[in-house]
Amino acid sequence: MKKYLFGLIGLLFASNAVAHGMSASDKQRILDAGLMEYIELGASHMLTGYDHLLFLFGVIFFLTRFNDIIKFITAFTLGHSITLIFATLYGIQANYYLVDAVIALTVCYKAFENLDGFKRYLNSRSPNLTWMVLGFGLIHGFGLSTRLQQLPLGDEGIVMKIIAFNVGVEVGQIAALAIMLFLLSGWRKTESFSRFSRASNIGLMLTGGLLLMMQLHGYQHTTFTEEFPLNRDDHSHVHEDMQAATLPAALESYQQPISLKPKATETTDTEPAPAAAPSTHSHEGGTPHTH
Repeated sequence: MKKYLFGLIGLLFASNAVAHGMSASDKQRILDAGLMEYIELGASHMLTGYDHLLFLFGVIFFLTRFNDIIKFITAFTLGHSITLIFATLYGIQANYYLVDAVIALTVCYKAFENLDGFKRYLNSRSPNLTWMVLGFGLIHGFGLSTRLQQLPLGDEGIVMKIIAFNVGVEVGQIAALAIMLFLLSGWRKTESFSRFSRASNIGLMLTGGLLLMMQLHGYQHTTFTEEFPLNRDDHSHVHEDMQAATLPAALESYQQPISLKPKATETTDTEPAPAAAPSTHSHEGGTPHTH
Protein backbone atom coordinates (compact mmCIF):
# COMPACT_ATOMS: atom_id res chain seq x y z
CA MET A 1 0.00 0.00 0.00
CA LYS A 2 2.84 2.36 0.84
CA LYS A 3 4.44 2.02 -2.59
CA TYR A 4 1.14 2.96 -4.26
CA LEU A 5 0.85 6.05 -2.05
CA PHE A 6 4.34 7.16 -3.08
CA GLY A 7 3.51 6.25 -6.66
CA LEU A 8 0.46 8.51 -6.52
CA ILE A 9 2.51 11.35 -5.09
CA GLY A 10 5.11 10.83 -7.78
CA LEU A 11 2.44 10.81 -10.47
CA LEU A 12 1.04 14.06 -9.17
CA PHE A 13 4.55 15.49 -9.18
CA ALA A 14 5.02 14.45 -12.78
CA SER A 15 2.02 16.50 -13.89
CA ASN A 16 2.98 19.30 -11.53
CA ALA A 17 6.54 19.40 -12.88
CA VAL A 18 5.27 19.90 -16.41
CA ALA A 19 2.97 22.74 -15.34
CA HIS A 20 5.30 24.28 -12.76
CA GLY A 21 6.37 27.84 -13.44
CA MET A 22 5.91 29.71 -16.69
CA SER A 23 5.36 27.65 -19.84
CA ALA A 24 7.45 27.96 -22.98
CA SER A 25 4.51 29.60 -24.75
CA ASP A 26 4.29 32.22 -21.99
CA LYS A 27 7.99 32.96 -22.34
CA GLN A 28 7.72 33.29 -26.11
CA ARG A 29 4.61 35.45 -25.92
CA ILE A 30 6.18 37.85 -23.42
CA LEU A 31 9.29 38.64 -25.51
CA ASP A 32 7.60 41.51 -27.35
CA ALA A 33 4.64 41.91 -25.00
CA GLY A 34 3.15 45.18 -23.88
CA LEU A 35 1.73 46.02 -20.49
CA MET A 36 -1.69 44.56 -21.35
CA GLU A 37 -0.12 41.17 -22.00
CA TYR A 38 1.54 41.32 -18.58
CA ILE A 39 -1.82 42.09 -16.99
CA GLU A 40 -3.42 39.14 -18.79
CA LEU A 41 -0.56 36.87 -17.75
CA GLY A 42 -0.86 37.93 -14.10
CA ALA A 43 -4.62 37.34 -14.11
CA SER A 44 -4.36 33.91 -15.72
CA HIS A 45 -1.57 32.91 -13.35
CA MET A 46 -3.66 33.77 -10.30
CA LEU A 47 -6.73 32.00 -11.67
CA THR A 48 -4.69 28.83 -12.22
CA GLY A 49 -2.74 29.13 -8.95
CA TYR A 50 -4.62 26.50 -6.95
CA ASP A 51 -2.48 27.00 -3.84
CA HIS A 52 -3.23 30.73 -3.72
CA LEU A 53 -6.92 30.11 -4.34
CA LEU A 54 -7.15 27.45 -1.65
CA PHE A 55 -5.65 29.83 0.89
CA LEU A 56 -8.08 32.60 -0.09
CA PHE A 57 -10.95 30.13 0.17
CA GLY A 58 -9.87 29.29 3.71
CA VAL A 59 -9.58 32.97 4.63
CA ILE A 60 -13.11 33.91 3.54
CA PHE A 61 -14.77 30.62 4.49
CA PHE A 62 -16.46 31.93 7.64
CA LEU A 63 -16.43 35.66 6.81
CA THR A 64 -19.89 37.19 6.42
CA ARG A 65 -19.30 40.89 7.08
CA PHE A 66 -18.17 42.95 4.10
CA ASN A 67 -15.76 44.98 6.25
CA ASP A 68 -14.00 41.82 7.44
CA ILE A 69 -13.64 40.55 3.90
CA ILE A 70 -12.12 43.85 2.76
CA LYS A 71 -9.76 43.94 5.75
CA PHE A 72 -8.29 40.48 5.27
CA ILE A 73 -8.11 40.62 1.49
CA THR A 74 -6.40 44.01 1.71
CA ALA A 75 -3.84 42.57 4.12
CA PHE A 76 -3.18 39.63 1.79
CA THR A 77 -2.97 41.91 -1.27
CA LEU A 78 -0.56 44.28 0.46
CA GLY A 79 1.66 41.40 1.53
CA HIS A 80 1.97 39.66 -1.82
CA SER A 81 2.32 42.95 -3.70
CA ILE A 82 5.34 43.94 -1.59
CA THR A 83 7.34 40.78 -2.20
CA LEU A 84 6.18 40.36 -5.80
CA ILE A 85 7.42 43.82 -6.75
CA PHE A 86 10.60 44.08 -4.69
CA ALA A 87 11.80 40.47 -4.98
CA THR A 88 11.40 40.65 -8.77
CA LEU A 89 12.96 44.10 -9.05
CA TYR A 90 16.05 43.11 -7.03
CA GLY A 91 16.29 39.58 -8.38
CA ILE A 92 15.79 37.84 -5.03
CA GLN A 93 15.26 34.16 -5.72
CA ALA A 94 14.80 30.86 -3.92
CA ASN A 95 13.98 27.31 -4.91
CA TYR A 96 10.40 27.60 -6.11
CA TYR A 97 9.49 24.13 -4.82
CA LEU A 98 10.47 25.13 -1.30
CA VAL A 99 8.55 28.40 -1.60
CA ASP A 100 5.48 26.51 -2.78
CA ALA A 101 5.92 24.01 0.06
CA VAL A 102 5.65 26.88 2.54
CA ILE A 103 2.60 28.18 0.65
CA ALA A 104 1.03 24.73 1.04
CA LEU A 105 1.66 25.02 4.78
CA THR A 106 -0.26 28.32 4.83
CA VAL A 107 -3.25 26.43 3.41
CA CYS A 108 -2.93 23.85 6.20
CA TYR A 109 -2.60 26.62 8.79
CA LYS A 110 -5.76 28.41 7.70
CA ALA A 111 -7.76 25.19 7.67
CA PHE A 112 -6.43 24.35 11.15
CA GLU A 113 -7.43 27.81 12.36
CA ASN A 114 -10.90 27.44 10.82
CA LEU A 115 -11.30 24.18 12.74
CA ASP A 116 -10.56 26.08 15.98
CA GLY A 117 -7.48 23.93 16.31
CA PHE A 118 -5.55 26.31 18.56
CA LYS A 119 -8.22 26.23 21.25
CA ARG A 120 -9.26 22.62 20.73
CA TYR A 121 -5.83 21.00 20.54
CA LEU A 122 -3.28 23.56 21.78
CA ASN A 123 -5.39 25.17 24.51
CA SER A 124 -4.42 28.65 23.34
CA ARG A 125 -5.79 31.53 21.34
CA SER A 126 -4.98 31.71 17.67
CA PRO A 127 -2.53 34.45 16.58
CA ASN A 128 -3.92 37.72 15.24
CA LEU A 129 -5.39 36.73 11.89
CA THR A 130 -4.82 40.08 10.19
CA TRP A 131 -1.07 39.95 10.82
CA MET A 132 -0.92 36.28 9.87
CA VAL A 133 -2.70 36.92 6.56
CA LEU A 134 -0.32 39.81 5.89
CA GLY A 135 2.69 37.61 6.62
CA PHE A 136 1.35 34.77 4.50
CA GLY A 137 0.74 37.30 1.73
CA LEU A 138 4.46 38.07 1.73
CA ILE A 139 5.17 34.37 1.17
CA HIS A 140 2.60 34.04 -1.60
CA GLY A 141 4.03 37.13 -3.29
CA PHE A 142 7.49 35.57 -3.22
CA GLY A 143 6.04 32.52 -4.95
CA LEU A 144 4.54 34.74 -7.64
CA SER A 145 7.88 36.49 -8.02
CA THR A 146 9.71 33.21 -8.68
CA ARG A 147 7.32 32.63 -11.60
CA LEU A 148 7.67 36.13 -12.99
CA GLN A 149 11.47 35.93 -12.84
CA GLN A 150 11.37 32.93 -15.17
CA LEU A 151 10.31 35.30 -17.96
CA PRO A 152 12.72 37.29 -20.16
CA LEU A 153 11.78 40.64 -18.59
CA GLY A 154 14.69 42.65 -20.02
CA ASP A 155 15.88 45.90 -18.51
CA GLU A 156 13.65 48.42 -20.26
CA GLY A 157 10.45 49.36 -18.42
CA ILE A 158 10.89 46.52 -15.93
CA VAL A 159 9.13 48.38 -13.11
CA MET A 160 6.00 48.94 -15.20
CA LYS A 161 6.07 45.31 -16.34
CA ILE A 162 6.16 44.10 -12.72
CA ILE A 163 3.36 46.47 -11.72
CA ALA A 164 1.28 45.38 -14.73
CA PHE A 165 1.74 41.73 -13.78
CA ASN A 166 0.73 42.55 -10.21
CA VAL A 167 -2.38 44.39 -11.45
CA GLY A 168 -3.28 41.27 -13.41
CA VAL A 169 -2.85 39.19 -10.27
CA GLU A 170 -5.29 41.49 -8.45
CA VAL A 171 -7.79 41.25 -11.31
CA GLY A 172 -7.61 37.46 -11.21
CA GLN A 173 -7.90 37.50 -7.44
CA ILE A 174 -11.03 39.68 -7.54
CA ALA A 175 -12.63 37.40 -10.12
CA ALA A 176 -11.84 34.27 -8.08
CA LEU A 177 -13.09 35.87 -4.86
CA ALA A 178 -16.34 36.95 -6.51
CA ILE A 179 -17.05 33.35 -7.51
CA MET A 180 -16.08 31.99 -4.07
CA LEU A 181 -18.21 34.52 -2.19
CA PHE A 182 -21.19 33.86 -4.44
CA LEU A 183 -20.97 30.11 -3.87
CA LEU A 184 -20.35 30.42 -0.13
CA SER A 185 -23.18 32.91 0.39
CA GLY A 186 -25.59 30.49 -1.25
CA TRP A 187 -24.23 27.49 0.65
CA ARG A 188 -24.47 29.24 4.02
CA LYS A 189 -28.25 29.48 3.58
CA THR A 190 -28.60 25.71 3.50
CA GLU A 191 -28.53 23.24 6.38
CA SER A 192 -25.63 21.36 4.83
CA PHE A 193 -23.21 24.22 5.58
CA SER A 194 -23.28 23.61 9.33
CA ARG A 195 -22.99 19.86 8.78
CA PHE A 196 -20.19 19.90 6.23
CA SER A 197 -18.20 23.03 7.07
CA ARG A 198 -15.93 21.04 9.38
CA ALA A 199 -15.46 18.29 6.79
CA SER A 200 -14.67 20.92 4.16
CA ASN A 201 -11.87 22.40 6.25
CA ILE A 202 -10.52 18.95 7.05
CA GLY A 203 -10.42 18.34 3.30
CA LEU A 204 -8.72 21.70 2.84
CA MET A 205 -6.04 20.71 5.35
CA LEU A 206 -5.49 17.34 3.70
CA THR A 207 -5.21 19.00 0.30
CA GLY A 208 -2.62 21.39 1.68
CA GLY A 209 -0.70 18.42 3.07
CA LEU A 210 -0.78 16.68 -0.31
CA LEU A 211 0.48 19.83 -2.01
CA LEU A 212 3.27 20.00 0.57
CA MET A 213 4.39 16.44 -0.25
CA MET A 214 4.26 17.18 -3.97
CA GLN A 215 6.47 20.24 -3.62
CA LEU A 216 8.97 18.45 -1.36
CA HIS A 217 9.05 15.61 -3.87
CA GLY A 218 9.88 18.14 -6.58
CA TYR A 219 12.56 19.73 -4.42
CA GLN A 220 14.26 16.35 -3.96
CA HIS A 221 14.44 15.75 -7.69
CA THR A 222 15.78 19.20 -8.51
CA THR A 223 18.30 19.41 -5.64
CA PHE A 224 19.50 15.90 -4.72
CA THR A 225 20.23 14.75 -8.27
CA GLU A 226 22.62 11.99 -7.18
CA GLU A 227 20.05 10.38 -4.91
CA PHE A 228 17.30 10.95 -7.50
CA PRO A 229 19.06 10.45 -10.86
CA LEU A 230 15.95 10.50 -13.06
CA ASN A 231 15.63 13.61 -15.15
CA ARG A 232 12.25 15.30 -15.46
CA ASP A 233 11.25 13.61 -18.75
CA ASP A 234 12.23 10.13 -17.56
CA HIS A 235 10.49 10.77 -14.26
CA SER A 236 7.28 11.66 -16.10
CA HIS A 237 7.48 8.54 -18.28
CA VAL A 238 8.00 6.30 -15.26
CA HIS A 239 4.88 7.58 -13.54
CA GLU A 240 2.87 7.48 -16.76
CA ASP A 241 3.78 3.79 -17.02
CA MET A 242 2.73 3.29 -13.41
CA GLN A 243 -0.59 4.93 -14.16
CA ALA A 244 -1.20 2.77 -17.22
CA ALA A 245 -0.31 -0.48 -15.44
CA THR A 246 -3.10 -2.52 -13.88
CA LEU A 247 -2.95 -3.58 -10.24
CA PRO A 248 -2.08 -7.24 -11.00
CA ALA A 249 0.69 -6.11 -13.35
CA ALA A 250 2.06 -3.79 -10.70
CA LEU A 251 2.02 -6.55 -8.11
CA GLU A 252 3.67 -8.98 -10.54
CA SER A 253 6.64 -6.65 -10.97
CA TYR A 254 7.45 -7.06 -7.27
CA GLN A 255 7.28 -10.88 -7.29
CA GLN A 256 9.84 -13.52 -8.29
CA PRO A 257 8.89 -15.48 -11.43
CA ILE A 258 7.25 -18.83 -10.60
CA SER A 259 7.49 -21.83 -12.92
CA LEU A 260 4.20 -23.74 -13.12
CA LYS A 261 4.06 -27.40 -14.18
CA PRO A 262 1.68 -27.99 -17.12
CA LYS A 263 -1.46 -30.00 -16.50
CA ALA A 264 -1.38 -33.67 -17.36
CA THR A 265 -3.70 -33.19 -20.37
CA GLU A 266 -1.59 -30.40 -21.88
CA THR A 267 1.56 -30.62 -23.97
CA THR A 268 4.32 -28.12 -24.53
CA ASP A 269 6.92 -27.63 -27.24
CA THR A 270 9.72 -28.82 -24.98
CA GLU A 271 8.02 -31.55 -22.90
CA PRO A 272 6.17 -34.57 -24.35
CA ALA A 273 2.75 -35.61 -23.11
CA PRO A 274 2.84 -38.07 -20.18
CA ALA A 275 2.43 -41.79 -20.90
CA ALA A 276 -0.94 -43.45 -20.44
CA ALA A 277 0.41 -45.94 -17.85
CA PRO A 278 3.00 -45.39 -15.08
CA SER A 279 6.49 -46.65 -15.88
CA THR A 280 8.74 -48.80 -13.67
CA HIS A 281 11.85 -47.00 -12.46
CA SER A 282 14.35 -46.83 -9.58
CA HIS A 283 16.22 -44.05 -7.76
CA GLU A 284 20.07 -44.33 -7.70
CA GLY A 285 20.17 -48.11 -7.93
CA GLY A 286 17.33 -48.75 -5.48
CA THR A 287 14.47 -51.22 -5.76
CA PRO A 288 12.48 -50.83 -9.01
CA HIS A 289 8.95 -49.49 -8.41
CA THR A 290 6.12 -47.53 -9.91
CA HIS A 291 3.92 -44.62 -8.69
